[in-house]
Amino acid sequence: MRYGEKIVESFDIDKDLEIWPNRFEKNYKITITLPEFSCLCPRSGYPDYATFTLEYIPDLWVVELKAIKLYINSFRNRHISHEESANEVFDVLYDKLKPRWMKLTADFNPRGNVHTVIEIDSESLTKEV
Repeated sequence: MRYGEKIVESFDIDKDLEIWPNRFEKNYKITITLPEFSCLCPRSGYPDYATFTLEYIPDLWVVELKAIKLYINSFRNRHISHEESANEVFDVLYDKLKPRWMKLTADFNPRGNVHTVIEIDSESLTKEV
């Protein structure tokens, strides 16, 4: 196993997702595009690919970019649905960063004539549906 494979396989969300103090009190938006998300379909085992776009207004914490890359790469051998992967990424990052606002868009590549886009926005989570 090569060093990159070892790092991704052994990634532990509780100790390896590095977050840093936000030094600024003003509102500003961070946008991170992760165009190489991949996971495996829980039914067929076929690979699914997506672009994840994370937008957030930090409060006390920001995520370190290499750490989020490794976290996203840790999904590549997991059998997980589109909805479950998007919700897990959102929930983990929202819980760790505790941002003022956060939105995650998971835009999955079409497969079998189906194109899925999942959007989770912290603002709409507080409103009744």
